[in-house]
Amino acid sequence: MLMREHFEEQEYERLSAFAAKAAESKGRRVPETPCTMRTDFQRDRDRIIHSKSLRRLMHKTQVFLSPEGDHFRTRLTHTLEVAQIARTCARALRLNEDLTEAIAMGHDLGHTPFGHNGEAYLNERHAGGFRHNVQSLRVVDVLDRNHAGRTMNLTEEVRDGILNHSGDGIPFTLEGQVVRMSDRIAYINHDIDDAIRGQIIKDEDLPSKCIAFLGADHRTRIDTLVRDLVSQSDEKDRITQSKEAEHYMSELRSFMFERVYYSSVVKKDSELDKIRHLVFSLYDYYLSNPLCLPEEQLELLEKDGIEELVKDHIASMTDRYAINVYTANFVPAGWKIT
Repeated sequence: MLMREHFEEQEYERLSAFAAKAAESKGRRVPETPCTMRTDFQRDRDRIIHSKSLRRLMHKTQVFLSPEGDHFRTRLTHTLEVAQIARTCARALRLNEDLTEAIAMGHDLGHTPFGHNGEAYLNERHAGGFRHNVQSLRVVDVLDRNHAGRTMNLTEEVRDGILNHSGDGIPFTLEGQVVRMSDRIAYINHDIDDAIRGQIIKDEDLPSKCIAFLGADHRTRIDTLVRDLVSQSDEKDRITQSKEAEHYMSELRSFMFERVYYSSVVKKDSELDKIRHLVFSLYDYYLSNPLCLPEEQLELLEKDGIEELVKDHIASMTDRYAINVYTANFVPAGWKIT
């Protein structure tokens, strides 16, 4: 028996009836010969982990536009925290951990530089609009290719989980639903941690009723929400929370939007204007100079059009790369700081 077949049989023995099984995958858009060692979901996880797009997340901002210090979250550390929370939930619910991890590792691959502000400004400038979950799917389907020109070609279960980790759609697998919930659990709580570290808020500023229910510290709040999700979802055909947990997490999220995400202390209007100007300037520059786009993207020009490729290129940039490109093209050489 092949090792992959052994793993696939084990899934039927140990996983819940509601779990996705690798042997029953809806498959890939381009059929491939199965791996002899890994299931399709394990293979998808590995492809994402080895991708250029995942590596770039280490230099993409989570909340702070220019965090000073080595301990603030980036898109990559956020991704790792989502994967950890999601795997804990999946293990407790006897769901497919490999599928869960693959979705979690790929869910934010399409994020822009400069956090949600970069996303908002690219959405404003690009005629077709911009949503990072849609872009994440485009990354794995089209943009991230190996040296042979092959895309990731992921299974439908992983693609669906990536696309529907945010927005109005709900993943058709419970594993995808776990990642969708874990994403929110992760970012609300680690953003609180970063905001306190950055002296934007203090522990005593947090809504008292939320803290009384969820817990007074980072680890307790995550533990409360994970335990609630598991207890409410066990042996059910959907992933859910209790009404109380959902209410207090939403209250905490609203507090973060008011005091942190939209805070003039964290993001001064003058700084946001600079980010908007940078994104717009780069977009217009590449529209006027399409040959300055990467060669591998130009191969898609006839099929997708110049505006789509410009959007792709800017979304793929890290914060520092975007700043460097802007400086190289718009700041006179004698003014550059060396």
